Amino acid sequence: MLSLPEVPEEFNICTFLLDRHLKEGRGNNIAVYYKDKKLTYAQIAEESNRFGNVLLNLGIERENRVMICLYDCPEFITSFFGAMKIGAVPVPVSTMAVSQDYLYYLNDSRAKVLIIDEKILPEVIKVKNQLIHLKHIIVLGNSEPGQLNYSELIKNSPPDLTTAITSRDDMAFWFYSSGTTGKPKGVVHLHHDLVFLTAHCREVLSMTPDDIVFSVSKLYFSYGRNSSLDSVFFSGGAAVLYPGLPRPESIVKVVKKYRPTIFCGVPSSYSAILNYLEKYKVEYDFSSVRAFVSAGEPLPKGIFYRWKEKFGMDILDGIGSTDVGAIYISSLPGQIKPGSVGKLLSNFEGKLVDELGREVARGEIGNLWIKCDGTASHYWNKHQKTKESFCGEWFITGDMFYQDEEGFYYSVGRSDDMLKAGGIWVSPFEVEDILTEHHAVSECGVVGAPDKDNLEKPVAFVVLKKGYKPSPLLENELQEFVRSKTAHYKYPRCIHFVDKLPRTANGKLQRCKLREKLYSFKNQRQKSQP
Repeated sequence: MLSLPEVPEEFNICTFLLDRHLKEGRGNNIAVYYKDKKLTYAQIAEESNRFGNVLLNLGIERENRVMICLYDCPEFITSFFGAMKIGAVPVPVSTMAVSQDYLYYLNDSRAKVLIIDEKILPEVIKVKNQLIHLKHIIVLGNSEPGQLNYSELIKNSPPDLTTAITSRDDMAFWFYSSGTTGKPKGVVHLHHDLVFLTAHCREVLSMTPDDIVFSVSKLYFSYGRNSSLDSVFFSGGAAVLYPGLPRPESIVKVVKKYRPTIFCGVPSSYSAILNYLEKYKVEYDFSSVRAFVSAGEPLPKGIFYRWKEKFGMDILDGIGSTDVGAIYISSLPGQIKPGSVGKLLSNFEGKLVDELGREVARGEIGNLWIKCDGTASHYWNKHQKTKESFCGEWFITGDMFYQDEEGFYYSVGRSDDMLKAGGIWVSPFEVEDILTEHHAVSECGVVGAPDKDNLEKPVAFVVLKKGYKPSPLLENELQEFVRSKTAHYKYPRCIHFVDKLPRTANGKLQRCKLREKLYSFKNQRQKSQP
């Protein structure tokens, strides 16, 4: 197992994640599989150097932000490393955003350079006249007058680059995290952070240079970066980069073509794959995969058991965050309790606390606080939010858990998603977990809604599996199913059958939109009444 290096005062993370492999003789090893290309560590290092020189020639200095808006591709990785090598700060953002989002990202970060795919560029052009700090747009693909072309710049740029002397506490990269409320937050990570965020790679996956990783989560997400960049370049393995949407039919083809050994998904992707294979009876081959990982949100037991029945393998559930920077709680091979996200990994300390910051007893629900040297230093230009979320060395996750006597953590949802029924706290995730165990349910979401007496009660939105149709009889059956497995006050008082659930680009359930639906339903009923 790879050990963590000592982090000296002068430290640039690129030296450890990238240049180390050339010095240790892995320059000819494959680092990236992309379409029909196979790029070695030496090729990734060379193009990273070329991009770093491009930035220097454009006048980019230390700590200047370089925004990256690219689909998963080698250029994402080389621009990420190239910026950090010169002491600049890469800031990846979503490829699924709209013009007003890009206006906010670019003005808030004060990025001087944007590297962007030609297909996304029109969204930025819409707000170009409102951009305050942006000086250069580098286009991957076809560029227009007034824009720079990535391929032309790289072709004419020198392949050698001296790594900037940076402090271990200098800014290395940012990621934007919207959280649950307010404008997106620029999460600031430092050069030493990634060294302390490799526990999942080492302890859970035991990754080696022989591993090939395919992640459903994209590189601009923290989970996608953890999977396809951090873990791969820490271990010396390879990443499969797929630029398209992670639809189940595409995922099946990618796994069959590239034969990854580690598959990183989210609960909704595992559910979608199972439903797709059951519906279409297509050929598939996941035999190369030795480890299935899930993160992003807790994995329902129903999906866990369905996957194990289909493939004969466990899914290693875990939880992390953009703010901490990696997965910090995870199931371990041979140490799995379905419904639990696992145990705390090394390099992380955790505690569950009540509203007054006091630690709760085992078995009691508390807000999870995490401490790690790799946690973000602060939120950019969000002083008040930083004070609310960072308490000394601790980060307040806002995720509610309880812990059993063996140290396994069980998620009960976000602190702002909890609801009270009959004056007692209810976890939406607990009810969802039970519902997905029912043979008719594909996926579901639970929120709180006021009843006729204006008391909050659970309400469920349910997507049915193929072959099942909504009916009052099925609604009653699902309600009784929940009542049979938990306290009676937790059962959903109403079930809305829907075709799909609203989710973020990385698969997280958007409960706020479910609440909006309930509000819409209520207004429609009121208008229909005489």
